[in-house]
Amino acid sequence: MHSVERIGRYRLERRLGTGAFGTVWLAHDDELDAPVAVKVLADNWSQRLDVRERFLSEARMLRRAGSERVVQVHDLGELPDGRPYFVMEYADGGTLADLLAAGPLPVPRALRLTALAALGAAALHEAGIVHRDIKPTNVLLAGAPDGSVRVLLADLGLAKSLAQASGLTQAAGSEGYRPPEQAEPGAGIDERADVYGLGAVGYHLVTGTVPGPPGKVVRPDRLRPGLDPGVRRALMRALHPDRERRWPDARAFAGELERLASQAAGRPRRVSAKGVASAAVVLAVVAAGVITALVSRSSGDTDVRVEDATGRIAAEVPGAWGRQLRDSGWDPRVLGLPAGQEPGLVVADHLDGWQDLGADVNGVFVGLSEQGDVTARVAGLAHPGCHYDGARAYTGRVWHGRVRGWSDCPGGGSVTEAGLTSADGGGQPQVYVQIRQSGGATATDRVLDSVRLADRRDSLG
Repeated sequence: MHSVERIGRYRLERRLGTGAFGTVWLAHDDELDAPVAVKVLADNWSQRLDVRERFLSEARMLRRAGSERVVQVHDLGELPDGRPYFVMEYADGGTLADLLAAGPLPVPRALRLTALAALGAAALHEAGIVHRDIKPTNVLLAGAPDGSVRVLLADLGLAKSLAQASGLTQAAGSEGYRPPEQAEPGAGIDERADVYGLGAVGYHLVTGTVPGPPGKVVRPDRLRPGLDPGVRRALMRALHPDRERRWPDARAFAGELERLASQAAGRPRRVSAKGVASAAVVLAVVAAGVITALVSRSSGDTDVRVEDATGRIAAEVPGAWGRQLRDSGWDPRVLGLPAGQEPGLVVADHLDGWQDLGADVNGVFVGLSEQGDVTARVAGLAHPGCHYDGARAYTGRVWHGRVRGWSDCPGGGSVTEAGLTSADGGGQPQVYVQIRQSGGATATDRVLDSVRLADRRDSLG
């Protein structure tokens, strides 16, 4: 693609991804003051009229779907060199593939995410469209104003009208997610082809593994011992090589997945152990079961340094926050990580209100985890009643990671969650940070920059 800084009224910021026929950019709509995603046809395909038409067809089908469960198209245009582009809503939460980077998800969450993707497929089917390439990279996550996460289907580059799909002559789809009828030229398909893809996505989320070839898929309970038999049956039915024996449609599959997820979530102890984290759980656990000590500090602007009881963790916070300290550790199980007692501290101006998002509190929690992917777990947190502001990458001298923020909480304050890994490339240990501020998140990077870990041998003296 030629070097450009703007496309129409859209100011390009960075490349989000490149596919077979085009490139997607994160851009900013200066008129509406909003982020958008802009997809541009690749240079090398610009003279192929059939590819150009397929590219434009994707935009039309996304628009035709007209569903909040499918990525929305806002605008369509053409570059000076004649290449078409279209403008879509920007999904700030990444993709299901990003979540899978940490391995399988907690079962209830995996089922709910798959159910939501299935409802997106149902919306396409009701608009007369079959996706033909449902896989984790094509299922996007976007923050909603209430702090929840929206699941959106994207990339209709291989999609077809259901009216045309019965006579398809070209194989399509991605290995592991493609039903047998879609792998054979000349085989007609219907919406049950997408049911297979959805089953493969659910299988991957639950087991952490892409399914094998149709008819040779290893039962998911053999990869995840203890899996509910109902979950195994639901996924294997979706993945049946004979489409007549699959779920009749995506909506029926979604309904069964949601039932199974609710059933699993109805077992409080089991769900907690698997880490289906919520704001209430996290706020309670980090503040419980530890010794409270007063920190004699100035209430001015000077930052103060605090440490946990082991001396392993240190951080600096604004002086006015350094009133009370609880320093005896935490249990990473609250984030769905392996259980145990790990170094951790929480320091705040009013620790009694730490568990209450309606309280006016300024403070920081820092917890160490020697195992698991903290960033992936932080991506699943929510704070009902707060406005979700989105996620961003953080890169400091010591740490890098992902930061998610909420504002306008019931008490008028903000909450920031961060999962950090060493900037030198070391995978472990990782750090979970939660910051509460009575106003906006003005001290976030200042605090994150200050977090330090002592060598284990140093902390042991």
